[in-house]
Amino acid sequence: MQTLLDVILPVFLVIGFGYVAVWRGLFPVSGIDGVMKFTQNFAIPCLLFQAIARLDLSASFDPRLMFSFYAGAAISFVLGIFGARLFFGRDWEDCVAIGFCCLFSNSILLGLPITERAYGSAALAGNYAIIAFHAAFCYGLGITVMEFVRNRGQSGLLLLRSVSVAMFRNALVIGILAGFAVNLSGLPIPGVVDDALSLIVQAALPAALFALGGVLLQYRPEGDLKTIAMVCAIALLVHPGLVWGFGTALDLPRDPFRSGVLTAAMAPGFNAYIFADMYGRAKRVAASSVLIATGSSILSVWFWLHLLP
Repeated sequence: MQTLLDVILPVFLVIGFGYVAVWRGLFPVSGIDGVMKFTQNFAIPCLLFQAIARLDLSASFDPRLMFSFYAGAAISFVLGIFGARLFFGRDWEDCVAIGFCCLFSNSILLGLPITERAYGSAALAGNYAIIAFHAAFCYGLGITVMEFVRNRGQSGLLLLRSVSVAMFRNALVIGILAGFAVNLSGLPIPGVVDDALSLIVQAALPAALFALGGVLLQYRPEGDLKTIAMVCAIALLVHPGLVWGFGTALDLPRDPFRSGVLTAAMAPGFNAYIFADMYGRAKRVAASSVLIATGSSILSVWFWLHLLP
């Protein structure tokens, strides 16, 4: 339990700094919007580009792990969409944003350090394999479904055009694709460029968490607690449970099995709010789900750690 507190508490403190700064008038709401745009359009795309460009994509890549994790993620996405529609009567655009909260696990900020502390750095190969495709898969699926919902009634060609435009205008997707291009081509990143990227990347996660704290002051959970509870249940229990089932059926080896279940058990990542903010949909649910699920994951991750072999 102390290990989980050591990992999660610093995250809460940075979020808390942003919350208190805006609450006490030490930082303006307009400033939070600016920090959000910096992280969404510049810092996090640089982080994704640099991380993917450096990854060894062939290291311990197991198709059974990829299927187990991403089939579980896709089912969780569908459950979130239809749960929001059937139980809470949200409109379809809100439902997709809520489903995205169930889809996007915090694979980097929580998944990596918790797996490392639990099983050691040698057990992280499966985590890195998941991370290499995580943002691309989740954003690709989320944007495609959102654009389909927003443009339903259009012809197939117009719908494809809408999805393509939305995908390739998204700075996060551009950063991911550029990272894969550099990785697969083998082209080195010039040292001076890599150093400049590293400076920006160092600010990405702290700035994003600080901005999330300011956002939480604006989007409080009143009236959405049942929806948030559904998101937390799917993200923290259903998704890892599905990965456990698929991994067991496919006889996934122990280390990638641990990586897949633990990564799936992480709370929704900050990108859940970025996606909601990008479309202006279910922002209060997304912001509150990130915070509440992160706190709840202290207990849920402890539960999964005790079950894992």
